[in-house]
Amino acid sequence: MNAYIPEIGKPVPRADAVAKATGAEKYAVDHYGDNIVWAGVRRAGVAHGRIRHLDTSVASLLPGVIAVLTGRDVPGTNRQGIIHKDQPVLADEKVRHCGDAVALVVAEDRATLQKALSLIRVEIDPLPGVFTVDDALRPDAPLVHEDHPQGNVLLKATIHSGDGQVALEGCDIILEETFHVPVQSHAFIETENGVAWQERGGKVALVVSTQAPFRDKWEISHALGLPLDRLHIIGPYLGGAFGGKDGATVQCLLVLAALHTGGRRVKMWWNREESFIAGYKRHAVRMHYHLGARTDGTLQALHCRLYYDTGAYAHLGGEVMALGMEHAGGPYRIPHTLIEGWCVYTNNPIAGAMRGFGVAQVSFAFEGMMDLLAVKLGMDPLELRLKNALLRGDRNASGVTLTQSTGIADCLTAVQHHSLWHERKAWKKEAPPFHKRGVGIAAVFNAMGYGRGLPDSALAKVELTPEGRIRVYSGVSDMGQGNTTAFVQIAGQILCQDHTAIELIQPDTERTLPSGSASAGRTTYTYGNALIKACEELRRRLTGRAALMLLSDTLDDLELLPGRVKNLATGREIPLTALAAMMSPEDRVCISQFLMPVVRDKLDTGKEFVIGFPHLLFSYAAHLVCIEVDELTGVIDIKAYLAATEAGRVLNPQAFEQQVQGAIAQGIGYALSEEVLLQEGRIVNPDFATYIIPGALDIPEIVSLAVETYEPSGPYGMKGVGEVGMNGPLPSIAGALADASGIHMTRSPLTAERVLAALQNQQEHP
Repeated sequence: MNAYIPEIGKPVPRADAVAKATGAEKYAVDHYGDNIVWAGVRRAGVAHGRIRHLDTSVASLLPGVIAVLTGRDVPGTNRQGIIHKDQPVLADEKVRHCGDAVALVVAEDRATLQKALSLIRVEIDPLPGVFTVDDALRPDAPLVHEDHPQGNVLLKATIHSGDGQVALEGCDIILEETFHVPVQSHAFIETENGVAWQERGGKVALVVSTQAPFRDKWEISHALGLPLDRLHIIGPYLGGAFGGKDGATVQCLLVLAALHTGGRRVKMWWNREESFIAGYKRHAVRMHYHLGARTDGTLQALHCRLYYDTGAYAHLGGEVMALGMEHAGGPYRIPHTLIEGWCVYTNNPIAGAMRGFGVAQVSFAFEGMMDLLAVKLGMDPLELRLKNALLRGDRNASGVTLTQSTGIADCLTAVQHHSLWHERKAWKKEAPPFHKRGVGIAAVFNAMGYGRGLPDSALAKVELTPEGRIRVYSGVSDMGQGNTTAFVQIAGQILCQDHTAIELIQPDTERTLPSGSASAGRTTYTYGNALIKACEELRRRLTGRAALMLLSDTLDDLELLPGRVKNLATGREIPLTALAAMMSPEDRVCISQFLMPVVRDKLDTGKEFVIGFPHLLFSYAAHLVCIEVDELTGVIDIKAYLAATEAGRVLNPQAFEQQVQGAIAQGIGYALSEEVLLQEGRIVNPDFATYIIPGALDIPEIVSLAVETYEPSGPYGMKGVGEVGMNGPLPSIAGALADASGIHMTRSPLTAERVLAALQNQQEHP
């Protein structure tokens, strides 16, 4: 790669591209070490029951076994969780889903480990399980957590705006429908893994695939009773995460194992089946919608009830539901809303964060209702959306006044002007025999950041090294989204240094500073804002110190250039290496903090909402999809895809488009094929032979349009773009199916079997 100075607004090759392409970059899974040992867990295999007897004696005597640990061996609370600490590291009395860990084995090698795990005898007295939301909400339902004050309801919440249900009854048109979306797996390439060891002095170090290394310290400390200063977490680049590594997976188990290995490194690496069984999932949701409108298409009122299945433990279930509720009315003006939510414990796998955090689910419902309304009124579906699209200054369906950049109308207009929209009617007429063609659209949005109630902060640290290089210490993980490239751009732009002179340090709790999790579309926004201030301060210091060396009585003539500071008036210059030599280590380091702004409106949400609601900033998108449906097989073939996305100013067009296309590809899987199948809490398709994700041939050519605005609060005017694209494929493809065939599907995914059954039913009952 040729030398260049990274600049904001221009395409910049990824900072990690060469190292990853050549294999030089190490993921957590690539870390081993000499004399390494292996750890693994015996899982319950039972969805709900009490542990009557756990016999580890035979496994303990197996040659090569170093330790066999149970719940009795866990110091501290033996409970982990981000908000609610209700998940045991090792189940001690009761198991609540099939993936619960009941024993931890440490062995010399993987073969011995697997043998030892098979020798553990666990006797579990089965308890009646609850595997659906309806079962869990019955008055006589078995309790997943006996001590929870609301039974099987983790959180019940409401959002009121306007007159709610009363206004609905006075509408000209009232539509009602129920939508269902299933459990989805993250399907990242690098499964959950890490390496841990105990250092001299008792500190435990951990290299782990994680989205939140600093928060991992707090989770481990609470669960295992270890002081924070005894934990050192290193988070290299991740091989994908999408929310599935937001929260402890292997962390507590690895640290517990490391306490019993005498300083030897211990590695845990879940295989694909274990990742399916024990890893976090996207929530399945049932959504009841009542939508009211005038005869001219103006939206008037919404009442919806959302039921989120959070599985056996809280994890981030309440927060996922809260965000779904906040987005339940879509990016539209609806003056009167009543949005109710239930987040419910079941004996299913644990649900948690996933790209589109609670929003991908409700997008299917609110856009489905807009399509039904367009049909009812005989109205152009795009015009209907434009008519009701939120503008800056409007109040959204949650009652929040939009004071920041709001670009959904611009996105819809961009789609309206595109040839795919103009030529749709002629294209549909050219369908081959036994095929139908349809075009669907969706208007979606996604909040940025943690929302009110959780400090959303980042601390940036930048240093001039003794070698004259710029070192950026990033405390926020890069799971493949490319935020580190944006950090190189920011540092390069402000400090005017060649990209080869900028070094990035990935999260390390002893070198970098807390900057929150890699989630919620917040990473570049929060850390970028902090980095700008830190780099500007370093620039001032460098020119100020150079003035002393160059005998300049003004800073106006001094310019920071690649590798040097130059006095433009005299032509004299000083290399950065010389500057570094005269500066103390403390003087060469600049640190700055940024705290994300939050909504200050007083909203009618009842006493239940405390954490994560509402949000101030949103990104927006309008998607258009052209599909072909095979009437003989039910297969949906995506022929073209267009996405117009507003996420403030685009810092790097290449990275922006990669995020949009990646989100759409993942969303296509959610729309057409991906569904974790459960039978009484057991996953029956825990591998890529039976859980079908899209391949290269399933993804069409995607046209990505950047609809730029300027967000005053963002670094150089940007907002997060990583999540909003996930929310469009399912509703737009469902809309295209309805356009092609007249079938309005309300249950996803839109598999060939479901579509064919609907087509046959349509023929039998026209």
